[in-house]
Amino acid sequence: MDLGDQRELFEIPEDIAYLNCAYMGPQSRSVQEIGAWSVARKSRPWEITPPDFFEDAEKARGLFARLVVGDADGVAIIPAVSYGMAVVAANIPVRAGESILILEGQFPSNVHTWRELAKRKEANVVTVPQPADFDWTTAILEHLDESVAIAAVPNCHWTDGSLVDLGRVGERAREVGAALVVDGIQSIGAKPFDVAEVRPDFLVASTYKWLLGPYSLGFMWVDERWREGMPLEHNWITRSGSEDFSRLVDYRDDFAPGARRYDVGERSNFVLLPMAIAALRQILDWGVENVSETTGRFTDLIEKEAKQRGIEAIPAERRVRHMIGLRLGPDAPDDLAARLAQRNVFVSVRGDSVRVSPHVYNNESDIEKLFAAL
Repeated sequence: MDLGDQRELFEIPEDIAYLNCAYMGPQSRSVQEIGAWSVARKSRPWEITPPDFFEDAEKARGLFARLVVGDADGVAIIPAVSYGMAVVAANIPVRAGESILILEGQFPSNVHTWRELAKRKEANVVTVPQPADFDWTTAILEHLDESVAIAAVPNCHWTDGSLVDLGRVGERAREVGAALVVDGIQSIGAKPFDVAEVRPDFLVASTYKWLLGPYSLGFMWVDERWREGMPLEHNWITRSGSEDFSRLVDYRDDFAPGARRYDVGERSNFVLLPMAIAALRQILDWGVENVSETTGRFTDLIEKEAKQRGIEAIPAERRVRHMIGLRLGPDAPDDLAARLAQRNVFVSVRGDSVRVSPHVYNNESDIEKLFAAL
């Protein structure tokens, strides 16, 4: 179902064409209100009780689990994608001579961790070259063999939205004994995802893009076989019995169940968690399928308008529905994004692509403004 124009839920003026959710998703008015209430709440700490350290964390955990069709016990609360990747690197065994598979031009937070791990383990980082036809899936499968210990890939390339079929990649990873690690920051919340279908070993996403939540917060879904691993840090709240503040000096070695052992310290952020909860509820209320259909109408229109002007665009069959890359060629000005911003049109330039990423707060007028400005 097309959700139509949801702009009134956001604080976006009519003269602003914000087509840049892949850069940073705007918070809705309701999330903003929750944030203001949450900040004020810290001024009255006597109203924050021990159960408050746990209840919002469990609400958020459960909502994210619903979003990826998984179980709440599999969800950890993290501050960033890089934190989640560090957890993964600390737990998936990699032997000397084995490979870690990544994509050319992949986002740095899903690259640096693997370079460091490969250096420590005397392993190799294998980079899949960008395919000329944008068919990342086939290119990945050609490189995914028995030498690969970890396939660390996104659901779509962050520079232009070109698609990776994680179902096929995951199936091949299991055949060769590789772990599938998914950076979902540019897809979760805008593209349907089912952990039972993809079967990732780890799935990581932050809330500030397509989850329309705050900065410095994210979630990691962990497959059952990795839920008894080693966390990056040893904080008090991830241990069993931590709900009883009076007994915290009875130091416990056992962890809270599931992936909670991987939670970041001070996970009970009394400002960010309530905001994330409100944002997750809104997305679930819309339905991710409906978000995808709505944004897809815009990216299809952008592709059509681009082709009419002789601009190369990632074709629909090779991209996600919520993001599209335009190739303007070498004559495009280096300060293109800044020039467009002067005309109140906001997109990103990433690599050799003008990345356009609409959401449900956009309308066809925004697309008209984009091409008029171009």
